[in-house]
Amino acid sequence: MKAGSRLAQRVFRRAAVVLLAVLGTMFAGIDTCRGGTPKSEYTPREQARAAEALVGRITGSHASDFRVVITSGQRNGRDWFAYYTDADRRIVLEGNTGVSVASALHDYLKRYCDYHLSWCGRHTQLPARLPRPESREEKSSPYTYRYYLNYCTFNYSISWWDETRWQQEIDFMALNGINLPLALTGQNTVWQKVYRRLGFTDRELERFFSGPAFFNWFWMGNLDGWGGPLPQRFIDRHEALQRFILAGERSLGMMPVLPAFTGHVPPDFEKHFPGVKVSKTEWLDYPAVTLLNPSEEMFGRIARLFLEEQIATYGTNHLYTADTFNENLPPDSDSTYLARMSAAVYEGMRSVDPQAVWLMQAWLFYHQSDFWTPERIEALLGAVPDDRMLLLDLFADYSPVWQRAESFHGKSWIWCMLQNFGQRQCLSGTSDTVAGEPARLLHDPEAGNLKGIGLTMEGINQNPFIFALMLENVWRDTPVDRLSFLDGYLHNRYGLRDASSATVADVSEAWRSLLHSVYSNHTNPDGGKQSVLTQRPVFEADRAKLSCPRNFFVRDSLLRAWDLLIGRAEELAPSDGFRYDLVDVTRQSLVELLDSLHFETQRAWHAADTEAFDRGTERVLTLILDLDTLLSTRREFLLGPWVESARALGTNAAEKVLYEWNAKTQITLWGKPGSPLNDYASKQWAGLVRDFYRHRFALFYEAEREALASGRGFDSEAFKRTCLDFEKRWTDGSDRYAVDPAGDEVAVCRRLHERYRPLFE
Repeated sequence: MKAGSRLAQRVFRRAAVVLLAVLGTMFAGIDTCRGGTPKSEYTPREQARAAEALVGRITGSHASDFRVVITSGQRNGRDWFAYYTDADRRIVLEGNTGVSVASALHDYLKRYCDYHLSWCGRHTQLPARLPRPESREEKSSPYTYRYYLNYCTFNYSISWWDETRWQQEIDFMALNGINLPLALTGQNTVWQKVYRRLGFTDRELERFFSGPAFFNWFWMGNLDGWGGPLPQRFIDRHEALQRFILAGERSLGMMPVLPAFTGHVPPDFEKHFPGVKVSKTEWLDYPAVTLLNPSEEMFGRIARLFLEEQIATYGTNHLYTADTFNENLPPDSDSTYLARMSAAVYEGMRSVDPQAVWLMQAWLFYHQSDFWTPERIEALLGAVPDDRMLLLDLFADYSPVWQRAESFHGKSWIWCMLQNFGQRQCLSGTSDTVAGEPARLLHDPEAGNLKGIGLTMEGINQNPFIFALMLENVWRDTPVDRLSFLDGYLHNRYGLRDASSATVADVSEAWRSLLHSVYSNHTNPDGGKQSVLTQRPVFEADRAKLSCPRNFFVRDSLLRAWDLLIGRAEELAPSDGFRYDLVDVTRQSLVELLDSLHFETQRAWHAADTEAFDRGTERVLTLILDLDTLLSTRREFLLGPWVESARALGTNAAEKVLYEWNAKTQITLWGKPGSPLNDYASKQWAGLVRDFYRHRFALFYEAEREALASGRGFDSEAFKRTCLDFEKRWTDGSDRYAVDPAGDEVAVCRRLHERYRPLFE
């Protein structure tokens, strides 16, 4: 064969690969364009097309350098992947599923192309010519299940996502080996179909469905109606979005987990069915929700209707999530009732889908541990066959419950990293536990039926290091060496291949300082301490009780990392990952300082030192403005994208106002003014820091200043009323916020380091 002919054939083959990638993208989502039941299972050929489309999205013009091969069947009971160079010098990505092939691609890119992908900073530019693997690389996963997402993630991070953003996350999941994603979007469609069949009007369901920023607590049976009424256009839009999500996940071989009925019924239920037994259960300060008694025939009827409608609308992979008592105590503590409730929930699944597997969060055993005695845990779990239930040890990275729950009495379970609450920003993680515990438990007979690992964070878009470390476990059955992993992580994230040895040494030292401090959190269960910045100021009347806020780590370790990163900023400025980390470390350092400076203002107030008080308050308010300027340099730290993406879903002015209110309320008041959840989901975001948190501090200091001048005591209740009034006006407001970053990260960080670093001495 002539060389020219061979070249022409090679060019043709590469063009065909690119075309298939494009067609795969089109066909993967074809179910979103038509009615009927979507496909739940995809053939190896279809998964290969979906994987080729992913390769195209990730590698662009390099897609023709790869060949995708799906070889069905696990090896030794495990998912596996391999990559190697074939006779035509193409890079073969082989695996037993589309997820395995995507993981092969990710492993190759990290090892050969210094590739790094995260939500917060990335290094994804590929070389002009891709290097070929020197030998065949092969890996397998010891985990049957690699779980992803938390009910809370669907609101704290995902509330306003569209198809484009979801596609990015599906690709991220596949690249990291996730095969068991939680899939809650579009659930209101199913509820609407069920309750319309039972005679409920849409007006009655308006009191049932929550607003779009509070779905997850409605889905878990904590509240009714808060943040609504929900427009029909939103319900319809999210049905189409869910079809898109499920097609994308299933086409790569993932097994999405869909919800099941848990007994939560509309507030007008008793009006329609007056003779049916129900109970009331309350969550925090929200009105009681209605829970259908499991002994009632109606319970099974609704459970069957729900699953029938859901399968008809979205298909099924036979995995269903249901949490009967999420942060709610059962109305009856008797073990017989608990077993009956559990049996009824499972029977509602099994009667429609004989292959049903119930996935349950074990969060209730942690959150209300006093109630959940060993006997009650056994009663709840024992009513379901062992092979039909899968438990999530949701907070295993910090406070595992598997031991107290006797390894879940023979049920399969998943070791999970929760890491954060409310997607609040604080450098934090349990890196030693995350790196070692999953692999240790694989070989511990006391761990029972451990079948997987999972990421169950309440929010993403923060702390990329600890998530990357956790995901390193997916394709290995031995502990991760943290220092070795860190070196590779930084090499790729910062593009250190051509960096000077001195820069590499300083960056390594900076991150080791972080690794052994902020990323060794074993004393703060909230995923890191919340700064006074993001909490409504509280007056301490007893001077003896004043104390300077301290975090769970030694502050000097953070400052050492800050100094070293600033010192190498000029050389590493081209790296997007470095620029994000520099801003994040600077942010954490400044809020630590702010906590101390605010404490000094309170000492000055109690000493009646007006001059020191005024000087201190001015310093705090200036620091908050500077912090806002810092956060403005990165899109990840902007309020604008959160609010504007909410407004963009509105199809008319009223919908835009409703969605904006939902977006602003969730991250501030959360509930009604004065709710115990106020500031739970606080964010250190530019715009929010300047216009919300700083204004609250200004109101607080002004009230303290007036109290000093008048000689009267500080009126905490009057201040709280003033503050709540402001907070409500802000959430109801319509101010616009920037969606694009402003300023140079490195220059701003240097200026703030020069200005504020001496204040720590």
